[in-house]
Amino acid sequence: MPACLRALITVVCTAVLGALLLPVTAAHAASRTVQGGRLDWGVKASFQSYVTGPIAKGSYSLSGGAATVGSSQFRFPSATGSYDGATGAFRASFAGAVRFVGHRTSSGAYQLDLTLSRPTVRIAGATGTLYVDVVSKAKGTGAVTTSSQVPFASLSLGGIDMKGGGTAVVLNNVPATLTAQGARSFAGYYTAGTALDPVSLAADVRPAATPTPSTTPTRTKSTTTESAKRKGTSSSGAIADGAVDWGVRRTFREYVTGDIARGTWKLTGGARDGGALFRFPSGEGTYKKGELTARFGGAVRFTGAHGLDLALSGVRVTVHDGSGTLYADVTGSGPTGENVPLVTFTAKGFTAHAGLAEVTEAPARLTARGAKAFGGMYPAGTAMDPVSLAVALTDDAELPALPDIGSVPDPSTPSATPSARPVANATDPDGDHPVLPVALGAGALLVGAAAVTAAVRRRRGRTAPHED
Repeated sequence: MPACLRALITVVCTAVLGALLLPVTAAHAASRTVQGGRLDWGVKASFQSYVTGPIAKGSYSLSGGAATVGSSQFRFPSATGSYDGATGAFRASFAGAVRFVGHRTSSGAYQLDLTLSRPTVRIAGATGTLYVDVVSKAKGTGAVTTSSQVPFASLSLGGIDMKGGGTAVVLNNVPATLTAQGARSFAGYYTAGTALDPVSLAADVRPAATPTPSTTPTRTKSTTTESAKRKGTSSSGAIADGAVDWGVRRTFREYVTGDIARGTWKLTGGARDGGALFRFPSGEGTYKKGELTARFGGAVRFTGAHGLDLALSGVRVTVHDGSGTLYADVTGSGPTGENVPLVTFTAKGFTAHAGLAEVTEAPARLTARGAKAFGGMYPAGTAMDPVSLAVALTDDAELPALPDIGSVPDPSTPSATPSARPVANATDPDGDHPVLPVALGAGALLVGAAAVTAAVRRRRGRTAPHED
C-alpha cells in the first residue's frame, strides 16, 4: 500500500476514534446520582395468598409511601443511590414498608408478624442482591428479631448489560431467589433457594454535578435577627403553605384500575401523584394552638366502566380538639355535594415545631355522608387511607417531601422476560455530544476507512496506463 494511502487512512481512523471515544469518556467520568424512582415486588405471591387465605386469616398493610400496583405487587418509591455507567455498578435504596400479619390468637396478638421495609438493590458486575430491613416473629417460639439490610434475595442478571450513559436505569422482571440469611429472617416459612417474585425497578439518573460559585451572601447579625423573626408564628394565624396527602382507599384504587372497572384517575389543578397517595397542595387558612381551618388546591377524578365517575376537588381540612375532618366537593355520576365531610382522622399532637405543624399517616374513617358520596360502596366507619397533613407557619419552613416514583412511565404491559435499559437516551447526559454504541462506532470506523481506500483506488484506476 502506498505511503500516502496509509497516512490518509491513519488520519481518518484517528479522527473517527476520537469522535467516538471522547464523548464516552466524558459520559462515564464519574459515578452519578440516582434520585427518584420505584421498585415493584410482590415478595412471594403464594405467601400473600397464604396470609390472606382461610388458614392464616390475616392481612397486609403498607406504610412510608409504599403502594400496590397491578394485582399482587408492592411499589416502593423514592429511589436514592448511585450509578456508574462505565462499570455498571448500581445501588438504590427505596422507601416504604409492607407488614404481613396472620394467625391471630385469642389475646389479639399475631403468631405470624413480618415487616419488610427499605428495599435496596446493589449490582456489581454480574451479581445483584436485594437487601431489606426485616422485623419478624419466629415461627413456633414467637421471638421477635429486628435486622437491618439483610441480603434477602439474589438477583439473576444473566444476559443483562448494566453499562450505559443515559438518564435512567430500568430492570423488568428480574428473577429473585431467597438467600440463607433471607430464609432465617423470613421466620422459617421458606428455605434458602426458594424462588421469590421477580423484581422490577425504574430509577432516574442525574447528570454529574457541576460546581458553581456560591451566590449566598455572608450572614450578618442583622440577617440572623431577621431570620429569627421570620420563624415566629404569624400573629394573625395565617399559614404560609400547606399540603394534605391522602390516597382515598387502596382497594378503591385497585378496583378502579382492575379487571372490573378497567378505569383510571386524572389529577388536575396542581394535585400530584405520590404512588400510594395524592397530594393536594397550596394550603391557605389559619392555624392557632393546634386548631386549623384550611383549603387546598388540586382535584382527582376516577373514571371507569359500569358508570364509574367520581371527582373530588376543593379539599378542606379542619382540626379541632385533636380530631380532624377532611372535606371535598364531590361531583360525578353518583351523589354530589359541596364541602362534604368525607373522613375523620386523629390529629393529636398537631403542634408547631420549627415553623411546621404536621400529622403523619393518621388513621381515617369514612363518615356517613362520605359513604353516600361513594355510592354506598363502603359503609360509614370503614377504614380509609390514612391522612397526612402539614402546614408551614413561616416562609422558610419546608413541607415534607412527596414520595418520588420517578420520571420513567409505567410500561403498558409487563415484560415477560428479564430485561434492562440502563441507557434511556442516545445523548451524553453531561453534555450535548451523541454517545454511540461501541459496535456502531466500530462499524463507522470500518466504513470510513473503506470509503477512503475505495476513493484512492478509483483515483489510481483513472490514472494508471491501460493494458491490452
